[in-house]
Amino acid sequence: MTTEAMATLCLSGELMNKLEAIARAGFDGVEIFVDDLQSSGLSSRTVGDRCRELGLTVAALQPFRDVEALPPELHRKILDEAKRHFDTLAELGGDFLLACSNTREEAAHDHGRAAETLHELAELAAAREMRIGFEALAWGRHLFDYRDAWKIVRQADHPALSIVLDSYHILARELELETLATIPGDRIGLVQLADSPWPRGQDLQALSRHRRAFPGDGELPIDAFMTALERTGYAGPLSLEIFSDTLDVMPTGMAALQGKRALESLRSPKS
Repeated sequence: MTTEAMATLCLSGELMNKLEAIARAGFDGVEIFVDDLQSSGLSSRTVGDRCRELGLTVAALQPFRDVEALPPELHRKILDEAKRHFDTLAELGGDFLLACSNTREEAAHDHGRAAETLHELAELAAAREMRIGFEALAWGRHLFDYRDAWKIVRQADHPALSIVLDSYHILARELELETLATIPGDRIGLVQLADSPWPRGQDLQALSRHRRAFPGDGELPIDAFMTALERTGYAGPLSLEIFSDTLDVMPTGMAALQGKRALESLRSPKS
C-alpha cells in the first residue's frame, strides 16, 4: 500500500504539534522540513523517536538546496553539508534525502557536471545505506524541467539516486506529461502533490511560496498528472507539500484533516 505523507511545512505551529496532527489525520508518513527541525530546538533523535511513537515513517528530509554543478570549493562544501544531512537523517530514522536543483549564480549550465555531483552524493548515501532524490525546481537557474532532471539522473546512473516529481513544479510550467509516464516507477523516489491558482504570467516562486493549495483546491490539471504517474507503476510515497499563507493561520489539526481528505479524494476512482 502506498504511503500517504504530509510535509511538516504544510502546517502552522510547533513541530511536535505538527507531527501529532499529521498522525491524527491518518497519514502514515511525514516529510521533515529542515527549517522546522532547526527552529524546534529539539534533537533529531527526539523527533525521530516521536515519529515512531506516532506510527509515522520519515518519508524524507528536505530540502537539500543548490546541489549541482558548482565550482570546486562550493562543491566540497556541498559534500560536507550532505554528510551532515545524512547524520540528521540517521537520527530521525529515515533514509531518503531530497535534493533540489541549483538557483545560485555560481552554478554551471553543464549536465555532465550535474550528473557527476549527483553520482558523488549517491555514493555518500549508499555508504550509509540511504538514498537521495533529485528535484527540478520550477525556478532553478539551469535545471527547471523534470525531463532534464530525469536525463541527469539517468546519466549519473546510481542505484541510490532517483528523481523526485512535484506536481507544482511540473504543471506550473505547463510541461508535457508523456515523458513522465515513461519513467520507470522504481526510479521515482518521491512524489509530492500540490495545486495552485492558474500560474500563467505569475512569478512561479512567489506563487509556490504563498499560494499553493491542496489537490483539487486550485486550477492545475492534477488528475492528468496522476494519470501519467499511474502509468509509471510508481508505488512509493505520495506526499502533500503545500506552502500557503492560508494554512499558516489555519488551526494545525484542521489543516491536516483537510489535506487527508484532499489526498483521499484525489486517489478515489473517478466516476
